[in-house]
Amino acid sequence: MKNCDPLALTTAVNTLAVAIAEQLSDDDLGLTAAILVQLGDTLATIAAQRARCGKS
Repeated sequence: MKNCDPLALTTAVNTLAVAIAEQLSDDDLGLTAAILVQLGDTLATIAAQRARCGKS
């Protein structure tokens, strides 16, 4: 995936967040946010390990 326009990317992410938030209760929104943070952290860990081990 290649996207070289950071403004478009952040706008898309913001729009997605608003769309998701409109559909969830406050409790479900909090849980979803926590799950997505964990997902992001795990993906970052995998990416770092791949970079260190020379795998793509």
